[in-house]
Amino acid sequence: MDGYGRADEQTREEAVDVEWSGNWVAERLGVELVGDGELRELLGLALRRNPKRAHLLVSNVLGKHVPQRPSVVHGVGFELGERVRNLLGEAEARRAVVLGYAETATGLGHAVADGLGVAPYLHSTRRPVAGVAQAGGFEEAHSHATSHLLLPEDPDLLHAPAEGSVLVLVDDEFSTGNTVLNTVRALHARYPRDRYVIVALVDMRSEADRGRLAEFAEEIGARVDLVARARGTVRLPDGVLEKGRDLVAAHEAVHAPDEPPAPRTAPARVALDWPAGVPDGGRHGFTPVHRAALEAALPGMAARIADAVGDARRVLVLGFEELMYAPLRLATALEDATTADVRYSTTTRSPVLAVDDPGYAIRSRLVFPAHDDPADGPGDRYAYNVAGAGFDAVVAVVDSAADTPALHAPDGLLARLAGHTDQVVLAVVPSYVPTSHRQEAAMLPEPLRGPAFSSYAADDVGWLLQDLSDTALEAPTEEREEAIQSGGAHYAESLPVEYQPSPQYQELFKAALETSAARIARAVGTVTETVLAERGPRPVLVSLARAGTPVGVLMRRWAQHRHGLDLPHYAVSIVRGRGIDANALRWLAAHHDPADVVFVDGWTGKGAITRELAAALEEFGGFDPEIAVLADPGGCVRTYGTREDFLIPSACLNSTVSGLISRTVLRSDLVGPHDFHGAKFYSELAGADVSGLFLDTVAARFEEVGDAVDAEAKELLAADRAPTWEGWAAVERISEEYGIHDVNLVKPGVGETTRVLLRRVPWKILAKRGAGADLDHVRLLAEQRGVPVEEVGELPYTCVGLIHPKYTRGATGADGTAVTAK
Repeated sequence: MDGYGRADEQTREEAVDVEWSGNWVAERLGVELVGDGELRELLGLALRRNPKRAHLLVSNVLGKHVPQRPSVVHGVGFELGERVRNLLGEAEARRAVVLGYAETATGLGHAVADGLGVAPYLHSTRRPVAGVAQAGGFEEAHSHATSHLLLPEDPDLLHAPAEGSVLVLVDDEFSTGNTVLNTVRALHARYPRDRYVIVALVDMRSEADRGRLAEFAEEIGARVDLVARARGTVRLPDGVLEKGRDLVAAHEAVHAPDEPPAPRTAPARVALDWPAGVPDGGRHGFTPVHRAALEAALPGMAARIADAVGDARRVLVLGFEELMYAPLRLATALEDATTADVRYSTTTRSPVLAVDDPGYAIRSRLVFPAHDDPADGPGDRYAYNVAGAGFDAVVAVVDSAADTPALHAPDGLLARLAGHTDQVVLAVVPSYVPTSHRQEAAMLPEPLRGPAFSSYAADDVGWLLQDLSDTALEAPTEEREEAIQSGGAHYAESLPVEYQPSPQYQELFKAALETSAARIARAVGTVTETVLAERGPRPVLVSLARAGTPVGVLMRRWAQHRHGLDLPHYAVSIVRGRGIDANALRWLAAHHDPADVVFVDGWTGKGAITRELAAALEEFGGFDPEIAVLADPGGCVRTYGTREDFLIPSACLNSTVSGLISRTVLRSDLVGPHDFHGAKFYSELAGADVSGLFLDTVAARFEEVGDAVDAEAKELLAADRAPTWEGWAAVERISEEYGIHDVNLVKPGVGETTRVLLRRVPWKILAKRGAGADLDHVRLLAEQRGVPVEEVGELPYTCVGLIHPKYTRGATGADGTAVTAK
């Protein structure tokens, strides 16, 4: 059964243009668009590089390539859904499932499900999600990107019950019918049912193709209906592919892309307060219960967006590839809440030629790199008809998996948008976590807190660790070093015996703390202000245990002192060569938006942990791998308090300055697949604990450094802070120059050098010539352990610690028996 409708007058008014936006292509290639009188109001034409189809039908009401009023975009799909419900009747409509196609029809399919009112919705996706079982998939014959995955949270969603079920398939156009029929054939083999309804904005099949639908229905033994907004066809002259290819090439040769304009403004972020438990879209399924919860929350979210754009009169809400429905509904709510002229469109993977001509559908394009770490690798992405469209503000809506450094990069989407509008606002919808993942997280224990675990106050930090305090894990330093270097054990499988400082060393620590407290307070304030400016007003601080933990506590205290914010703060384990604690990440994702998580560490050396974190997070969507640190002497990160290599007194000691917590432990007989990594609480060292002294001494200087922090943060936010990795290059040079040939045994910077002296078997210390009091504690430790300190002229760090490169029990200390120094 075929069903066709007509647009209401409002839709006609919005869709029509003075000149048809297909004239440019039609005149040059002889392409004809014939059919219903409404067809030219719904569609324009453009050209693209595609070996199978030169032309592109560009919808004026889909909200993909052409910015349109959101009420029109949603209304068109909703009306199609109402027609499907009338076709099926109420009883059969309640047994229907709606399936939309990625990426173009995800929003249209969702709007159809809204019109149907009583059916769950699922859309195909090109984004695999770790741990979610695939319920099917199919290919799109003419597309530039073909693989469609079906990843429903409910494994029974696509199964037809005994009383029967209707599958409603939604695409933007029904051209040859191949894609839809191939989908039905694949799904019917796996999930057979007796009725299908195909929904499209336009039915563009030829007469020959129309006859295939009835034959197909007979072939599978099911009823297949078609509901479309308009009917027509495209007439293509002979040789159109070659002519189209030549026309694209000629136009691109003459019209080289201009240099992108510089951003006019820095993007701002708006907190949506997306309703808990509501999916960001239909990738894993979206039910009528989800719809009701979203509808109730939309006015509040729209009000927050309206406040963010202020008095902007022409506003674009820009969605992101498959994420079409959430930004569409935010846009419809904004349209209701404001008198501004609100439009809606989304970014896309599809490369299309842009021609600034009123008779062409794609007048301009912005090009930027993919920013969601796509499974098929990096590539260009596009936003059409945004540049030159006169928008006062653009609200970019992405899911948290796509809120990555690439989005914020100088050539990223936000910067590209900022070159064409006075105001860019970023709104992030949390990427939905399927139930199985939430259930896994629910099985994990709550964070450990002081005073039962650590000497920190309970509010200071929650430790996503398991308590191994009763387990014997310590080994003599020399034995550990031999086992580590021989490959017999990993450094995280045991703990060094805790160094107990002499009275002389304790006094040196206190003097160093008093001297450096203001300097550290400035770095704390600067890095915290940078995080608040770039990562939103309520970041979730996640320290890398244990060196990052005192810094995270101080950043939390700065946010309280300066802004009255009560930021969540956790500590997690990361192990070089083994990655970050995956269970800790699952717990965080189940309790917070991953996009809000900011990883915190004390300092960078050569950047090994920075690289480790980036690699470990590749399989976890939504987390930003950028680390915020107090000091970045290695040039490894872009969020830091300073790049100077100076003494941070928390590096001078072990557990007694870090809440009496050991370094973390990862050993298979102690840490199971569903456990957090382990650590010990040395409560017996309470008499020597200076953790509170360190925090209080630094925090006491917050008030006096406020003006300096404001100036430094402002300067940093405007500066080019791209990592240089000069520290890594220096480490490689030192490793070769001193015959070590292993960068893991070269520990650059004051903090890392101190760790070498406290926990490893040191060979020698390289000190920058002229370094002063910052190295007093290093010189004292080196003297106590019989380690030579060699002054070096050219050194990017204040000092570098060298671990004994070929340690055996016969080569203790720094006697040089293993390696001859240059």
